[in-house]
Amino acid sequence: MFLVPTTICFVAALLVTPPILFSIFSNFSLRQETRFLLLGNAMVSDLLYLLLYTVSSLCNMMNVHIPKHLCALLLSTLAATYSCGVLTALGMVVDTYLAILWPLHYLILLPPSRTKKLIVLLWFSSCVFAGTLFSVLHFTQKPVSCHYDLCYLPVILLMTLHGDQTIMFFHILFIIGFLLCFLMILCCYIFLCYKTRERGLWKGASSRASVTFLMHQIILGFYFCPLLLLLAESLLYINEFIGLQTGMVITLTICNLLIVLPKGVSPYLYGLRYREIYKSLRLFCKFNRQGLVTPANRYV
Repeated sequence: MFLVPTTICFVAALLVTPPILFSIFSNFSLRQETRFLLLGNAMVSDLLYLLLYTVSSLCNMMNVHIPKHLCALLLSTLAATYSCGVLTALGMVVDTYLAILWPLHYLILLPPSRTKKLIVLLWFSSCVFAGTLFSVLHFTQKPVSCHYDLCYLPVILLMTLHGDQTIMFFHILFIIGFLLCFLMILCCYIFLCYKTRERGLWKGASSRASVTFLMHQIILGFYFCPLLLLLAESLLYINEFIGLQTGMVITLTICNLLIVLPKGVSPYLYGLRYREIYKSLRLFCKFNRQGLVTPANRYV
């Protein structure tokens, strides 16, 4: 049952993400804009996360045994791709902040060459974060009498709460760290909303600025709420307010539905909202349709 929403989100993202990435990286003008480079990086990290998580879910459903070292690599890659998505979202709001409030210095502060270095730094930081997390979990874990072979993120998240105080501390600490990142993004968007209203960029509830702001807030809410629920569930489980079965159901719902949902929906929102991407997608679809019709006309 929990595999269905994960698979649907992965297929939905797989259908639209490659055309959007192609429209960005095949267009020279789009490749020179920081916002589209960051958007492309966010979509790559989200698609990789959905791919790896769907594969691990399928392996768990079919009872496929994954070796311990391969499982550690899979989980650390999931952590790295998720972290990169969060950091890229933070980079996107900083880019919007500079473009709106410092327009004269924007190209000097974030030229395309510097943006590419920033993307490399985001991936490096995400990999270091994932490596640090799993190194701490590996060297602080104690031998247990009950061994489990499931390489499944919800199970691993719940099992870390059965570890010692160090493991539980890092589990809570990293969730709070992600929540602080999203809180920082939210504060930046609220400040941008206030500044753009002052400058008269909002011309009613249906203006482009208001709709774009609403879209970002919806996506941000989709990312923020699952982590908040995961933190609440972890605290309730540690303090024995909920049992193992309830905790597992909540964790499965968060991981298989709430976390993957924004990653499957956001490509459609961004693809329809950015006019440059939407025009490129329309031209791409029109070119494909003409290519399919032309051979038939030759025989006529």
